[in-house]
Amino acid sequence: MDRHFALTALFALTCLAMPASLAQEAASGQKRIGNMTEGQLNDKQIQLIQKVSTYFNQMSSLKGDFVQTTVGGNRLRGKFYVKRPGRFRFDFDRPSRLVIVSDGQHVAIQDHDLKTDDRWALDQTPFGVLLREDVDLLKDARFYEVEDADDAIIISFEDKRQQAPGALKMFLAKKPTLELKKWITKDLQGLDTTIELSGIVRTDNFPPDFFKAAPVALERLR
Repeated sequence: MDRHFALTALFALTCLAMPASLAQEAASGQKRIGNMTEGQLNDKQIQLIQKVSTYFNQMSSLKGDFVQTTVGGNRLRGKFYVKRPGRFRFDFDRPSRLVIVSDGQHVAIQDHDLKTDDRWALDQTPFGVLLREDVDLLKDARFYEVEDADDAIIISFEDKRQQAPGALKMFLAKKPTLELKKWITKDLQGLDTTIELSGIVRTDNFPPDFFKAAPVALERLR
């Protein structure tokens, strides 16, 4: 897999934390959507945030398809799988051989073409806030945008503890039921990458080691 796409996937799918000095530099160079403190959130926005927290708390096990699109229009597709709390897996379609997998404690970025295996703590990603056992975005997140659009709830936030620096902008469809459809992240150059989800179904039919990162040379891609 091309190294640029591997790095783009790393930022887009997990917003993985960087050293503090780089995080501050990136934050200062990005255009903020806003900076909504708890006192600036109105009752409607608080209700929307609580609704999204409830959505993630009620999420159990599911799978679906994703498409990653960069600002230049490059696209990568694949399958994703989630099992709360904390476990997820993104398998990129061939010819890519990138796998991103979390066992609930650590996230592994495994590139089978480059034979690389990089790992971070789950709390260094936005998924640490969204997929924990008890999701409470009002308590754990800092918000930059909270909007009730015609057909979607739009929320942009970052980890209040700044363990995962950088805002994640989520779009959740409201009908027929609330469902995460898309999110947007920025890389260190301030360029957007979009992840769109589709074909989401509930399932609990995962092999025992499905969310465990195996050695790159030995893992059989699914």
